[in-house]
Amino acid sequence: MLPPAVGGRVMTYPRRAFLRLAAGAVALPALLRNARAQTYPAKPVRIVVGFVSGSATDIITRLMGQWLTERLGQPFIVENRGGAGGSIATETVVRAPADGYTLLACGSWDATNTSLYDKLSYNFSRDITPIASIGRGPNVLVVHPSFPARTVPEFIAYAKANPGKVTYASAGIGTVAHMAGELFMAMAGVNMVHVPYRGLAPAVTDLLGGQVHTIFSTMPPAISNIRAGKLRALAVTSTTRSEALPDLPTVSDVLPGYEATLLTGLSGPRNTPADIVDRLNKEINAGLGDPAMKAKLSELGNDPVAMTPADFGKLLGDETEKWGKVIRAANIKIQ
Repeated sequence: MLPPAVGGRVMTYPRRAFLRLAAGAVALPALLRNARAQTYPAKPVRIVVGFVSGSATDIITRLMGQWLTERLGQPFIVENRGGAGGSIATETVVRAPADGYTLLACGSWDATNTSLYDKLSYNFSRDITPIASIGRGPNVLVVHPSFPARTVPEFIAYAKANPGKVTYASAGIGTVAHMAGELFMAMAGVNMVHVPYRGLAPAVTDLLGGQVHTIFSTMPPAISNIRAGKLRALAVTSTTRSEALPDLPTVSDVLPGYEATLLTGLSGPRNTPADIVDRLNKEINAGLGDPAMKAKLSELGNDPVAMTPADFGKLLGDETEKWGKVIRAANIKIQ
């Protein structure tokens, strides 16, 4: 392109000045991205949670939301959109503007929904941008105090002696509590009856009342009842013991290779700006390294897991593959 003409004459630029102008043009997008990251957030941010208030995901997300509020100077507000195993919340975020002001509390349930539902209006791996992992925590196998088993081997023996008579509750089809039970049945060779609820709170209430026999519960809703002696805990579903309940063995002590844990993190719509993703990832990982935050998560039976966005995305992919195999083997489907 020729230099501009002034008064009928073509202007010429010294080579050094031209190179400075060219370099500035190249650097401008990076400067704009940096400026956006430094000013973000300029207004409140909502975090959509696919489960009811008081669920493990809700509690953990609120903890991190409070941390981000204090660090970034704008409210990070949790919005509960329960239903369909968390997929309603995911769809809400998929359809939101990719500007960093609508985030999703995502995790294990999104990995299972990919295989459970034939007619999802979104593709999780394609339509969601991973931002950061928050943590990973085991479920805990709990029974009503009147249940005769006190150990996992005794539980398996009782279930084998009473096929189709042991009921296990969950927060709904496809939730981690449900998948933990399906994996347990497959590996232990037992047949139990799944009783899905609309959330873990009513499921725990019915377990306390003796209406169901057991739950592979996430830690936060169950741990106070365990400590109060209202529920009997048999084992945790992680491969190692939990700091929150250190005296409990693991299911994998009896069923080697068994693992069913709750993964929780944050993501955004597809094409969320990389500078905003990096800013949030940095602040969340700082929170996971904070002693007070680590103590709160540990009290809930959750282990902080700091990751890059790429590593978190890979972990979600690995979870999707793992639970897809369980779902297909058990022939679980939701239309």
